[in-house]
Amino acid sequence: MPERMFPSPAEVAANTPATRDRAIDVIRITALVGVVLGHTVMATSTIRDDVFIWNNLLTASPVLQALTWVFQIMPLFFFAGVAACVDSWKAGTSWGNWLLRRCTRLYRPVFYYLAFWGVALVTLRVVLPEHVYEPIAGISIQLLWFLGAYVLVLAAVPLLTHITTTARLAAALIGAYAFVAAIDVLRINLELPKLVSYLNMAAWLIPGMLGVAYRRRLLDGRTALGVGVAMLGVNLALLWWGPYELSLVGIETQQLKNMTPPSLLLAGHAIMMCAFAIAAAPAINRWAQRPRVWWLAAIGNSGAMTLYLWHMPALLAMHLVFDHLGMPRFDPAADGFVLLSVVQLAVMAGLIGLAFVTLRPLENDPLPLWDGGLVSRPGPRSAAVGAMLCVAGAATLASVGWGLKDQGLWCVAVMLVALVGARGLANDAAVSLPRVTERAVTAI
Repeated sequence: MPERMFPSPAEVAANTPATRDRAIDVIRITALVGVVLGHTVMATSTIRDDVFIWNNLLTASPVLQALTWVFQIMPLFFFAGVAACVDSWKAGTSWGNWLLRRCTRLYRPVFYYLAFWGVALVTLRVVLPEHVYEPIAGISIQLLWFLGAYVLVLAAVPLLTHITTTARLAAALIGAYAFVAAIDVLRINLELPKLVSYLNMAAWLIPGMLGVAYRRRLLDGRTALGVGVAMLGVNLALLWWGPYELSLVGIETQQLKNMTPPSLLLAGHAIMMCAFAIAAAPAINRWAQRPRVWWLAAIGNSGAMTLYLWHMPALLAMHLVFDHLGMPRFDPAADGFVLLSVVQLAVMAGLIGLAFVTLRPLENDPLPLWDGGLVSRPGPRSAAVGAMLCVAGAATLASVGWGLKDQGLWCVAVMLVALVGARGLANDAAVSLPRVTERAVTAI
């Protein structure tokens, strides 16, 4: 990735406000790189009798399942995201406008992503066997679960801003944790509609609460470290005596999944990870003062959604090519598995670097007819815009259960209609937004 394509470390440093909390940016990009690396290492596949088998190394390795207690870092995205934006919300302003401004940036690359998959799947439907095509269509938009959940958490930020004291933080965390526990008791012991268990998506509010606490300095480092250690103990007790399974990443063999929907074990993990992040933040901030470290963090965050979205098509394409060449990475006991893993990591590094350089502008350049909405005052129209964006987030979240097929297509249609409706209502004025240039990268 040639440096001349981006501002120099000195330019990035010069354009970074002295008050910027660099730890948040470092946590966010580190977590993102961890997700991409984890997917690349864990994903295995093969094609047998014209059937594409997409699997996960976690299913066969308790050791790797235990490591998810370290590498399940999705709560840190919600933590960092809320911490980064909570101060931008001002009571008495337009909720719909505030949420639309964030969704504008978040969904901008998604439109391109969906267009790509629409064209790709129409083509693949013709050239691939049915049972190779179907799994790919199902996997295609699985990553959007995070976006849907994140939009719903952002919608709750005005409520989270009421966390202004340590006592309120404790009450909010205990309340959310108890709610997740109650839903778990119901879904474990009663035959309830599956939709009830998805009320536990409220667990993703927990990192948001701790993001507010971090921004408002409600927990000092020593207290946060103590909370993290305590929650680790609670989680170990739940694992030992409770009905929960080891892996904090969803795998097919789990009877009670920890990830989708979130379980009490994952809720406790979110508290633990965010507490440890708060405790480590001062050291991370000092590390981020190094020009090269901050340059990498700033440039990486300027294309965070690009990295997140486009690594999955790259990963699927790579696996299909290797499978068709007769070099599937599927059986860990097979000769050459480790060497093949190293080769695929190198290939993915090249593909992701290319995608980042070429597709990052799609994330940063204003999109005609999408950018520029405005709802200047609170009121019914502001509430309607916010509600439509929540519908879009919920539909985005629901779509990943099927991917771009079957009911998933209806969910995507609802998402698009809700987004178009929200943008249509946000028409106070056509605001001309400047292109997010490399010089402004540290302000993202």
